[in-house]
Order: sequence, then structure tokens, then C-alpha cells
Amino acid sequence: MANSLPERLDPGAPYPLGATWDGLGVNFAVFSANAQQIDLCLFDPAGHKEIARLPLPECIDEVWHGYLPGAHPGTVYGFRAYGPYQPQYGHRFNPAKLLLDPYAKKLTGSFRASDALFGYRPHSSRQDLSLDKRDSAPAVPKCVVIDEAFDWSRDARPDLPWPETVIYEAHLRGVSMLNPDLRAHERGTFAALASPRFIDHLHTLGITAIELLPIHAFFDERFLLERKLTNYWGYNTAAFFAPHPSYLSTRRLNEVRIAVRQLHAAGIEVFLDVVYNHTCEGNELGPTVCWRGFDNASYYRLIPGDERHYINDTGCGNTLNLSHPRVLQMVMDSLRYWVNAFHVDGFRFDLGVTLGREGPGFDPGSGFFDAIRQDPLLSQRKLISEPWDIGPGGYQVGRHPPGFAEWNDKFRDCVRRFWRGDAGMRAELAARITGSAELFNHRFRRPWASVNYVASHDGFTLADVTAYEHKHNEANGEDNADGHNENCSANWGVEGPTDDPAINAMRARVARSMLMSVFTSLGTPMLAAGDEFGRSQRGNNNAYCQDNELSWLDWGLAESAEGKALTAFAARLIALRRQYPLLRDTRFLRGDAEVLPGVKDVEWFDERGEPLTSEAWQDHDAGALTQRRAGRNLEGGLDVLLLMHNGSNLDLMFTPPEPSLEWNVLADSTAPNAPAQRHDSGQWKVGAHGFLLLAAQLPRTEGAMPSGASAA
Repeated sequence: MANSLPERLDPGAPYPLGATWDGLGVNFAVFSANAQQIDLCLFDPAGHKEIARLPLPECIDEVWHGYLPGAHPGTVYGFRAYGPYQPQYGHRFNPAKLLLDPYAKKLTGSFRASDALFGYRPHSSRQDLSLDKRDSAPAVPKCVVIDEAFDWSRDARPDLPWPETVIYEAHLRGVSMLNPDLRAHERGTFAALASPRFIDHLHTLGITAIELLPIHAFFDERFLLERKLTNYWGYNTAAFFAPHPSYLSTRRLNEVRIAVRQLHAAGIEVFLDVVYNHTCEGNELGPTVCWRGFDNASYYRLIPGDERHYINDTGCGNTLNLSHPRVLQMVMDSLRYWVNAFHVDGFRFDLGVTLGREGPGFDPGSGFFDAIRQDPLLSQRKLISEPWDIGPGGYQVGRHPPGFAEWNDKFRDCVRRFWRGDAGMRAELAARITGSAELFNHRFRRPWASVNYVASHDGFTLADVTAYEHKHNEANGEDNADGHNENCSANWGVEGPTDDPAINAMRARVARSMLMSVFTSLGTPMLAAGDEFGRSQRGNNNAYCQDNELSWLDWGLAESAEGKALTAFAARLIALRRQYPLLRDTRFLRGDAEVLPGVKDVEWFDERGEPLTSEAWQDHDAGALTQRRAGRNLEGGLDVLLLMHNGSNLDLMFTPPEPSLEWNVLADSTAPNAPAQRHDSGQWKVGAHGFLLLAAQLPRTEGAMPSGASAA
């Protein structure tokens, strides 16, 4: 910044929004339809002392703007907004509260627990109808002007097709806090994400994309701080354009870019889990740190006729008003920024149903979805929705528009229940492992639209699904009342860890069977970080506030014999998925195309090799299922696969269906270390809760695939 500050700002321009350096100075622009004045507040480089307060001199089309000559990257700033404080009419202006720029690209400092963060007096009998005049600046981080320059010329995006995608869902901090190969200051940061050992681990598994839990700057709720906890997951956004400050070991944004470039060089895509459905400001009793202070009535959905209160379809206190063009613009600008400035390859949208609400209901043709689908940049990235929220009609799995994949919790619950041994699961399992066609086979969508998983950050880990029948969330300080009560899990005889070898063997077998279901099913497989080596959260199924060893990946466990064995088995399954296109077919299978004489693209049998009749499909007690798939392979010949599922409590003999073929065993959850081998007998024993995958040996000169048969 120039040595002497001007007494006033130049008019500047209303576009682009945010703080933009042009080489000679910085243009500042922010939206507010209802403010009466907005001041730019400048701070010393440490962000501790306010050194100037300059009103933005112009407002055009509800965008306030001003230009500061001589300002440069590194300038530290915030805003104050003046206007009516009338919560009953939706207005909550309070110039005592320093506001973050909604377009801030970088923050310095952190939030500090203080009553001054609130626009009202927290202990007043009038609650949010009171007005708090204390300056909040000492308790909030400050915005920093940045220089966008970075050389991306040698970056090559992997740009893998959806059917080849294998997702690894990870917490940026959690994957590296216990990594002994890293220096202490690098742990929990983007620098660690580019660690050669971590990238080698992803390569060993065969991962093609890492999906990071929220990395946008976030705010720790007061009730958590009072319990000496934090919002570890980060689903409480305070800035949609800025990374969380503690995730930068160097305090430089280029640390993010370098990590992305390193992962791209390794052939791995980067997805961000993003939270545009709500903000950290909560309900009417929440803090005022940004949007609420700029224009509460525009940024949030308020209850009609009771504008003091917020529509809460998210369960987090507020809901962003994406029906407002400026709010939708902010979200779109944020998405494009992460693609342009950091070469991000895709996004997972938290509570995606909220983003698609028009008025009271969900609309797959909402403005948000339409804006993304027509955008030439964003429409070419991988887009994933969490297809539910707590609002009316909030469960919308399968109803998102073309171009979006969706988390499929029906797959998760069905697979858990089948391998637990629940009765009556055969028919549903058949639907889930063929891409959940009844949900996704419309509007020319493809099987990859179903993101298949058995565990994610939210809920039990894979190991805990086999070790606990009940949640154990006492450490969260909510009397174990938080988190899902039904986890479709089983402990196999003992709640939690045990030395019983038989119980541990069964747990390991069931975990392997569930992994086989994920990687042999049509759809996009997702693996939660650490599940490949048996990570446990000791039965906590809602570890959102556990920034400690309960949530962090234990790389020592990954080096144990058990951890190495499970990792090797997962890697084997992913390699088989890559080797056999039938495991990642690009079309829904209908069973109406004959690939070989007597062999269709997909068929179903019982353990005796008999085709399933209508009555057999309705057999509530049947726990065995054989699926046969047939189609083109990578060399242009034909492959035939048998997937033999035994969800029962008994060992069963499985007979392959006619016609008779020679078979190789590719993977067996009951014998994970057995090599792929030819099996000459006419039957196979599949152990209780076991999964056997076979491939037929067919001559390479086999006839061409008939018209209409499945091909990858």
C-alpha cells in the first residue's frame, strides 16, 4: 500500500466483486441491496490495528464499490455495513461488526470466542432484538488482497472418464496428522497432501480421485468451544473463496496449487466437498461475520411473514437464498474460481437438495442446476450431490438432473444389511449391484451416476460396521443423542475390540465382502480414507467435532500385518475393476441381449445354478445370489463373470449355471490371499457371508458381440 493513505476512495468499478489488484491499486466491490453505507476498513499487516476507514463512494445496481490507488497484494481489510437493525423485517445491519468480504480469497488470523461476534447482546432478555455496539474486529480474521499469478502451463488434468473413476474420500487434516514422514508444521496441511508417500499409497490402491472434506475457511461453533471441541469436518463455512488458514503451512495459496499439480502429475483428480446450502452464521442467535451483516434479507431464506426467523432446511440454522441472482452468482463465481485458480476437477455438493429448492420444494430444473449445466467450464467437471436434506420432500436420490452423480445411501444400507445376514435382501442387492437402475436409468443417465459406498466420513467406518451394533458418541458431549441410531451394523458377538480369533476372522471376512460389493458393482466406487487398512473411530458415528486421534488416520495401523493385507485386497479389487470392463459397464444391463449362445449380458441364479423365478425372488429366507455378466473386454474379445454372494450364516456349495465353462477364481473374501487361479471342479464352497468372483476362460477367437449386447 502507498505510504500515505488517501482521504477517500476513487469510484472504481462494480465488477468484478471482491478485491481485485490491477497492478496500480485495488478495486473493492460488494453486493448489498439494503445497506445505506459500506465502509472499507484497512488494517496493519498483522491484522491487529485498524488504520483507516473509507466509505465506498459508489453504488450501481446494488453493488457498492471503490478503488484504492497504490494498494497491492498483502493489503489487509474488512468491511462495515450501515443500515436498519430491524430483525422483525429481516434487516440486521450493525456497523460495529467487522465483516469478511463474501469474495475474500485469503484470510489472516482466526476467529476468537467473544460475545462481540454477535450483532445483539447475547445475555439480553430481548435476545436478537437487542443491539450490541462492541467492535468485533479483534475477534475475527481479516481479508487479504492476493495476486492470482501462477504458472499452470505444465499442468495436465487427468480428466478420466466417469466409469474409470475410483474416489478416495479424505479429510485434509486427518490423513496426515499422524504421518511420521512429515515435518510437524506440514501435518494437516496441503503440503502434506503432496507427500510422495501419500501419493504412493493412493497409487498402490489404484485411486483415481481424492475427494476432500470442506477446505473452505470455517467457523467453530460456540457450543463446541465450550466443550473444548472444534468443528473438525468443517461443514460451517465462513468464506466460499478462501481456504481455511490453518490448512496452509506456508500461509501461501500456491501451496494448494502445488498439491493439485502434484496429484495431477500422478494421474489423480481432486474434488472438493463444498457447502453452499448454509453458512456459519446460524439462526437468529448466531454470529454476524459476513452475509448477515451485508444484507441478511437477500442472502438468506427467511420465513414469509416472520422475517426475524430463518427457513432451516439444512438443520444448521439457516439456508442460503439461491433464488436471489446475486447469491446464485456468488456460488457460481466461487465454483469457477476453484476451477480456474486451482484446477479443481470436481465438486461434491453437501445437502444438494437444498441447492435445488425453488420455493417450498426440490426442483431438478432449479436455477442452480440450470446455471451449472449450461456453464461451459463447470459442466465439464465431475459433479456429485448429496441428494437429501431435512426439509419437506428432502430425500431425492435419483432425481437430480443429468450431469450429476449422487451419493447412493440405498446401496450403502443394502450392502451392509445383506452381508449382516438380514432376510429378504436378495432382490434389492440385485438392483444395487447393477447400478440401481430404478433410481438412475432415466433421462439417458448412466450407471456412474450412482456413487456406491459402504462407509463415508458420516457414520461408522468400515471396521466399525463389523465391530459395533450401537453408536458410541459420548466423546461428543451430547449424551450419545447425536448421530444415526440405525447403522445396519453387527458386532458378531462382542461390542467393540476383542481378542476372539473367530470373531475377528468373521469381521474381516464381512469387511472384505462389502469391499467386493463396492468394487464389483456398476456405478462409481468410493472408499473412505483409512477403511483400506481397518481404521476405527471406536464406535463414534458422528465424529464431526473430534480433531484428534479418534478421527486421524493411524499410519502405524496401515503398516500392521492386518492393515497391509486389507490394503492389498482392496488394491486387488480395484485392479480387477480396471482389468474387466464388465465391472464398470457404461450402460445399464437389461438381460435382453444374448452375448454367447445361452449367455445374456446379465442373468440371475441361485446357489444351485438355477435361474431365479418370480417365486424365488420373493423367497424371504434366501441369502444366496449368483449374478452372471457377459460382454466385451479390453482386447475386443468376450468376458463372462460370475459373482457368487453368500449372505447366509452357513457355508454353501455354489454350482455355476449352464452352459458349462472353465472358470478362474479372481477374488474370494473367504480366502483373501489366494492367488487368481483356475478351478476345475463343478462346484465351489462359498463360506458364510462370503463373496466369490470368477471369470470364464474364453478363446480370444470367440464370435463378435451381437448387436445390442453390453460393451464398455
